[in-house]
Amino acid sequence: MTKRVKFAIGIHNHQPIGNFPEVFEHATRAAYRPFLELLARFPEIRMSFHFTGILLRWIEEHHPDLIDLLRTMVQRGQIEILTGGFYEPILPMIPDRDKVGQIQRLTEYTLSLLGARPTGMWLAERVWEPSLAKPIAEAGVRYTLIDDSHFKSVGYVDDELLGYYVTEEQGVPLAIFPISEFMRYAIPFKLVEESIQYFRSVATEAGDRLVVLGDDGEKFGVWPGTHQWVYKEKWLEKFFQALQDNQDWIEVVTFSEYLDKHRSRGPVYLPTASYSEMMQWALPAERSRQLDRLLHEAGSEPCRPFLRGGFWRVFLSKYRESSNMHKKMLHVGELVNRIAENERSDALDALWTGQCNCAYWHGVFGGLYMNHLRKAIYENLIRAECLADEALHRDKHWIEVEKKDFFRDGGQCVLVSTPRANLYFDLDQGGSLFELDHKGKAFNLLNTLTRREEAYHDKLRAAGSVQTDDSAEGSKSIHDIVLMKEEGLADRLWYDWYRRSALIDHFLGDTTTLEEFQRCEYTEVGDFVQGLYEADWQQDGTDRLRLRLWREGNLWLESQAWPVRVEKEVVFHSGETSFPIRYTITNKADKPLSVRFGAEFGFSLQAGDTPDRYYILPGRKQRPRLGSVGASKNIREITLVEQWLGLAVRLEMDQPATFWRFPIETISNSEAGFERVYQSSVVLVVQEKILKPGEPWTFQLALNVAEL
Repeated sequence: MTKRVKFAIGIHNHQPIGNFPEVFEHATRAAYRPFLELLARFPEIRMSFHFTGILLRWIEEHHPDLIDLLRTMVQRGQIEILTGGFYEPILPMIPDRDKVGQIQRLTEYTLSLLGARPTGMWLAERVWEPSLAKPIAEAGVRYTLIDDSHFKSVGYVDDELLGYYVTEEQGVPLAIFPISEFMRYAIPFKLVEESIQYFRSVATEAGDRLVVLGDDGEKFGVWPGTHQWVYKEKWLEKFFQALQDNQDWIEVVTFSEYLDKHRSRGPVYLPTASYSEMMQWALPAERSRQLDRLLHEAGSEPCRPFLRGGFWRVFLSKYRESSNMHKKMLHVGELVNRIAENERSDALDALWTGQCNCAYWHGVFGGLYMNHLRKAIYENLIRAECLADEALHRDKHWIEVEKKDFFRDGGQCVLVSTPRANLYFDLDQGGSLFELDHKGKAFNLLNTLTRREEAYHDKLRAAGSVQTDDSAEGSKSIHDIVLMKEEGLADRLWYDWYRRSALIDHFLGDTTTLEEFQRCEYTEVGDFVQGLYEADWQQDGTDRLRLRLWREGNLWLESQAWPVRVEKEVVFHSGETSFPIRYTITNKADKPLSVRFGAEFGFSLQAGDTPDRYYILPGRKQRPRLGSVGASKNIREITLVEQWLGLAVRLEMDQPATFWRFPIETISNSEAGFERVYQSSVVLVVQEKILKPGEPWTFQLALNVAEL
């Protein structure tokens, strides 16, 4: 009797909110379209597709003929559509009400567009937590797909993973199909014959075993070298032909079909997890290196499945900027849900758009390092907040201020909101200003990123010179390729010891240079940058607020601590985006102190080397770009212009000072290789003074944000 096996394929296609239109277009032409058009030539081969709502809506608008093709294939039963969160959120990071709402929205949209109601779903980044089973099932979903490594980590072996299992949460069941790690790495990177050989090795006379492939559609044409390999060298056509030629013993089925005809292999309870690379990316750099060494040493030993990394939520503690966006999303969600239900539709859509996962984490695919993806998250969250403002504030003149544990970590922040701006201050981190939202442009001017050590920086140091993609790389996985976009990136690996933001209080040594400060390779004399600040405020009526932040700290001079008090007072008016700041630095020591003080501001204006983003300096006709490095002495102001967005930021002193400027650029890895990414332009206002015992030193600084 012939041995047989069943094979189910799930392809996930996605582009994040904020990605450039040309990226959507390239991915469609390089991967999504040729895949579907080739599949249409093999009507016997059925599979499941997941298109995120973001991408499906874009294709509907720009390539309606592709929607027609997809609809035809759905209606003839060749394609099963999977649902998921409409804007592709990592489900554990959002409230349950949003989980259910986003899934139901994509289900209904798919039904109206393609004429079929999905009953299975794609789990964003395959991030699983046990509590998800209940809201997923309550959204009308019967099954989802999860990596087989999740199962192996709790003791299952390969032969036990050729089917599906059922889990439950509070008695609510959900079927789970294990995704084969072998197939995920074999397709499309190994020869077709190797996949056929694998099918033979697991086939049985009963023929009820199921092999599952679940993976990204972008690996079929977008990943480096894959378009050449998959289409021009016809790997995918050969694969489809092989499945068709062997259909007498390889039965290609959809997940729903298998679910309807076969019993589960029993109950299962899985731990928090994602795919193995994601869990390693979530670890701190040194722990990631250690895990890499352990995995290498383990090889194919039976212990290997139990060597696991972190899990997705670790990104929220690893990267303060990720937590910032996440807690902003939760904060705005609270506001949106205060709106009357019949009035919140637009605000809810903007909130859900701001939950798109890609900018919240970092790995080869994660987009935290991409400032345009973070910009899109803030843009939508601020837009949702503005809609909530309109619904909740009938008076046009208002200011709200609250002290709260914004980051949900036991610390305290002060949040100031007006009709035109938000300013958030972190009392646990030097009373710094970590978010400045211009509501009219729905833009966070402090959307920067701290330069951190990443485990993959070791590969960059070891690689040496630039390597470029070519067709010879076509059969390699993206995890095996090292590409660099320019020479000298390893020489720019500088790391920050504090979070880059604004209104950061520095005390510098007498010999500290601009270059040392730019590289963050200098000695901080004071303990104010990450010190604990206190705060109080006074509100005058409904449209004026005076916020006071202060710290009793120390300067370390001549191996001794000398007490110093720093106080900064910020004034807000409800209808303005100009913020006067009054500094008072008081020598509390019993001896004169030589003080070199710098107030740091880091503005994220999207690009550092384009002609429409530049500085304006007094007395200079030339306008240096935002990526320039320089020092300007004895001036009172500096202006940063973001012409494309239509904003100008001016820092203005009441007395001459030295203004240092330089860009923050990170070195990160992505599908396209190692690259240098502009994150912000730092301006440090430096002043020097000898303070007598008990003497207060007062000066004023104005932060003005204006629309062009």
